[in-house]
Amino acid sequence: MERLAVEPRPDWRERAEKIGFAFHTINGEPYWCEDAAYSFTPAQIDELDDAAQRLEDMCLELVDGIIQRGDYAPFHLTDTAIALIEQSWQRQDKNLYGRFDLAWNGTGAPKLLEYNADTPTALYEASVVQWEWLDSFCNHCDQFNGIHETLIEAWKHFGLWGHRVHFTCVRDHEEDFGTAEYLRDTAIQAGLDTDRLYIDEIGWNGKRFVDLAARPITVLFKLYPWEWLLQEEFAANIQSSGIRMIEPAWKMLFSTKAILPLLWQAWPDHENLLPASFDRAAIRGSCMAKPFWGREGAGISRLSETGATLDSVPVQGDPAPELRIYQQAIDMPCFDGFYPVLGVWVVASRACGLGIREDRSPITRNTSRFVPHLFE
Repeated sequence: MERLAVEPRPDWRERAEKIGFAFHTINGEPYWCEDAAYSFTPAQIDELDDAAQRLEDMCLELVDGIIQRGDYAPFHLTDTAIALIEQSWQRQDKNLYGRFDLAWNGTGAPKLLEYNADTPTALYEASVVQWEWLDSFCNHCDQFNGIHETLIEAWKHFGLWGHRVHFTCVRDHEEDFGTAEYLRDTAIQAGLDTDRLYIDEIGWNGKRFVDLAARPITVLFKLYPWEWLLQEEFAANIQSSGIRMIEPAWKMLFSTKAILPLLWQAWPDHENLLPASFDRAAIRGSCMAKPFWGREGAGISRLSETGATLDSVPVQGDPAPELRIYQQAIDMPCFDGFYPVLGVWVVASRACGLGIREDRSPITRNTSRFVPHLFE
């Protein structure tokens, strides 16, 4: 694994916008970056692929046991949430996508930092944008990137023929809108009927959810976190409406960082896991304190015996800010002053691609750079 210095294409902004990637710049600084690329060997790509697939299989096994036992105490869920989880699992509602964030320098075993299982972004750049870059950068290189094809194939197996799939997100958020539109495009390519609306445009007619044309919403892809949704009046009608949600409600058990200590309890000393606990005293030395709910590095602190040594931004919309898990701190890999996090994508529970975010801080934030990769 190497970090290569690369000459950016002079027209990279125009190229990005031509393929629909409008959010390539954040606060005047490049978010999509072509001045570097990470290079892997084929064996290293296989290691990342295998690690993510193992972790996905472990999560599914863990969640099945939790639901079978009714052991929801570690998650601090409401009765409404539990009922939705059990209903969606019993119906065998399919899940679409997620991203395992791994720490790795190319040797040893990749370590799981967290699983973004409900509303992960950075998908379009991982699937389409970095592939377009590779096509013009190196005609004999390859990339761990079957995301686009796997998404299209996954939609074909959701059993949605005859339904209109509505796609929703918050308004005035360019990245969320771009991600939802990309996923809608893959559904269209799979042959599905689709529509889009903002989440505040979803209506209720007393029996079912409806769109702006008063048509029933029977299937809803929501780029909106379950923990936010459950705090709204919307949630009271989900179960009675019969609406099918993507991601399904059972994915709530993945989308909280409570899954990290539970994985460690089930598979202690597993090569792809870091020690994690609900109890700070159970983790020796320095550790990362992480909120149950939080994205893009929000709310994470590095704790030593004397207290916090590194903090990130607060969590927005956290329903329980006092809840934390503790994960053993590791020295993050550093290349040329940048700390990469390797995001391995799973679609329909199948590992299929890699996207890399890097920052000058060990904690990846929503402003961290996206950098392409290759192998040969």
